[in-house]
Amino acid sequence: QVQLVESGGGLVQAGGSLRISCVASGRSTVSLYAMGWFRQAPGKEREFVAAIMWNHSITRYSDSVKGRFTISRDNAKKTVYLQMNNLKLEDTAVYYCGAKVAKTADFGSWGQGTQVTVSS
Repeated sequence: QVQLVESGGGLVQAGGSLRISCVASGRSTVSLYAMGWFRQAPGKEREFVAAIMWNHSITRYSDSVKGRFTISRDNAKKTVYLQMNNLKLEDTAVYYCGAKVAKTADFGSWGQGTQVTVSS
């Protein structure tokens, strides 16, 4: 079991930057395979944003954030970050952190989410 706690969301103007964090805890953190960020805007389904492998420097991004967002991790702190630059109005959403404990597993163990609101 992995418990995830997101933080760092807030209100930012379009074009601004924000960094959100997700701390993992629990016995299953020893077998983490990857961590990812997803987001859900009002009235929309949750969508993939970015992911990073836990023991390799391999990342993946959605086309909508590529070049603007950067995912990183600190294994010692069991923390994954999402640096968001050049934020757009359409980035407004609740951002969730998910954990993948095996290559064939789906992302899960969702945290409570952190709200990111981009204003004009």
